[in-house]
Amino acid sequence: MCKSDIRKRILKKLKEQKEEVRQEKSRKIKKQLFSQPQFLQSDTVMFYISKDDEVDTRAMIRDALKMGKKVVVPVTMVKRKRIIPSQLKGDKTELGKGPYGIYQPKRPFIRKVLLQDIDLAVIPGVAFDKKGNRLGRGGGYFDRFLTKLKKKKIPVFGLAFKFQILKKLPVLPHDIPVTCLFAA
Repeated sequence: MCKSDIRKRILKKLKEQKEEVRQEKSRKIKKQLFSQPQFLQSDTVMFYISKDDEVDTRAMIRDALKMGKKVVVPVTMVKRKRIIPSQLKGDKTELGKGPYGIYQPKRPFIRKVLLQDIDLAVIPGVAFDKKGNRLGRGGGYFDRFLTKLKKKKIPVFGLAFKFQILKKLPVLPHDIPVTCLFAA
């Protein structure tokens, strides 16, 4: 099956999943993530801000901030086709809808963070395989960003619902797998 067919199939399943099921599974995934030594020892954690059908990271972000962690989120730079990491201090008014309908810090609240200051990154994916290979939404933003994280040897964690994990995904030479995957 090609990437676009897999993407369509999984995105359909994500949209069909009931909200209460999504929230319950998200709580289980959060529990797994928050019990990991790498997460507990991290001072600065990068989270994606979840879309309505993805594993919910909003509660994770709130709780990480309460734990005293520095939280970083992606800002999509469409013209440059890249992501820049920005510190989020926790105030909901800092966020607004960005490109592709994904929430990100509004321009006055963008606080750039250097890659080497990130201890751990939690990234999204439409689908993953058992080896940690990842299929995104097709823009390539996270693929380019993951290349930079790999060079810095920053651990990358993926979050998924079990139906998003396939036996095998088509992989290209530039694809970077996640270090660890948590699912429910």
